[in-house]
Amino acid sequence: MSSLEYTPKNCWEVYASGKDIRDIENLAARYIAFLTRCKTERETVDYVCGALREAGFSSDTGTDKILLPLQGKAVLAARRGRQPLARGIHLIFAHTDSPRLDFKQHPLQEQSSVGQAKTHYYGGIRKYQWFARPLALHGVAVKDNGESVRIVLGEEAGEPVFTIADLLPHLAGKQMDQSLREAFDAEKMNIVLGHRPLFKEEAEPGKKRGKNGSGKESSKDDKDEMKSPIKANLLRILHERFGVVEEDLYSAELQAVPAGPALEVGLDASLIGGFGQDDRINVFLALEAMLQGLPEQAAHTQALAFFDKEEIGSEGSTGAKSRFFEYCVQDMLRRWEAETLFAEVMLSSRGISADVHAATDPDWPDLHEKLNAALLGYGPCFCKFTGSRGKYEANDAHPEYIAWLRGLLNRAGIPWQMAELGKVDQGGGGTVAMHFARYGMNIIDCGPAVLSMHSPFELTSKVDLYATSLAFREFLNAE
Repeated sequence: MSSLEYTPKNCWEVYASGKDIRDIENLAARYIAFLTRCKTERETVDYVCGALREAGFSSDTGTDKILLPLQGKAVLAARRGRQPLARGIHLIFAHTDSPRLDFKQHPLQEQSSVGQAKTHYYGGIRKYQWFARPLALHGVAVKDNGESVRIVLGEEAGEPVFTIADLLPHLAGKQMDQSLREAFDAEKMNIVLGHRPLFKEEAEPGKKRGKNGSGKESSKDDKDEMKSPIKANLLRILHERFGVVEEDLYSAELQAVPAGPALEVGLDASLIGGFGQDDRINVFLALEAMLQGLPEQAAHTQALAFFDKEEIGSEGSTGAKSRFFEYCVQDMLRRWEAETLFAEVMLSSRGISADVHAATDPDWPDLHEKLNAALLGYGPCFCKFTGSRGKYEANDAHPEYIAWLRGLLNRAGIPWQMAELGKVDQGGGGTVAMHFARYGMNIIDCGPAVLSMHSPFELTSKVDLYATSLAFREFLNAE
């Protein structure tokens, strides 16, 4: 009777050979480098486009390898297959954005002898996790002449980092009695940028610097003449380093993200810790699947589509709700198969919404329903439906499609698991799957499990990384 039961397999037992372990470590090393480098949507899309261009992809839709980026935040790549497009495309969707802190459009302020940047949090963060930790600044400022200036500060050795000051426990008596929602005011999530004032003689070329630089002592009158000397000094530094002025910050996209590299975690170095693994882990794995170990021309046309704004509802021109994907497929049809209808392609296509799943938290197991919870180390996790509280706003994958995927991975010997996101009425969440299911294609959520999801330091398993990469490869290459 035991043969009638199904028990998920621990990937460490499946991939125990020396070659597998070497492949796991090599993949993990590439992923850690990717995660360290790509902390924003733009950085992620730049990486993806660079790797695909090296592999021969271009913006010419008349070729068999096309690459179509949008606004530096979304991208579609496709490689033509042997079968006509009417037989469908094998698509992997993922998102390039992660929860973080965005600078407000008027960010700079000076108060209590500290220069700060005002922020507005993006996506589902737990605010307390962002206080009293080293932060780096990533983003782009665009001048009124159209020049785009890339800004990265706080990542290189020797560079200063930034932080949000936390309230000391001696004065936090009232705060400690409040709920988490009340205790951490989003308007107090101001990033410390500096403390040193700019004196009058420093601001005027040709004058000697005060005691903070060299030369004569600065007078009190000099200090008083400048309304916000610390803010003025911050602007001076930004101008000297990046050539920007305060008005340029109004048309900037600057993000505060955790400073420092992604890291191996644990005595056995079996885990990877870092910011933005939801969902850049799947961007990386889908890209690896497209570029590593696939035949030059598979049976079906293969496509990757990466979007931002997923963490705030997939809105905007570069989100999954936009028409960007539709426009790209229509371009492919015009150049490859003008006689084929868009609807024909969509109704025959198979998709994976590559997104992470919540791993069972060893300290909070009561929030998971044990029979339907994901575990670290048990391979990619299929999630039949997303949504919350009665499957509201869910994609709900069809059983025929799930069975096809099961068979695909079983024949390849790739471990997999199935789960839902927490107990009924206690969990839930959305992905991009439902935005593409509306075209009539078969699609399901699938990706590795993550601990500490949406935190500044998320945890994933190296072996899940490896198993998921193999699963995506099998999917793209399937007949």
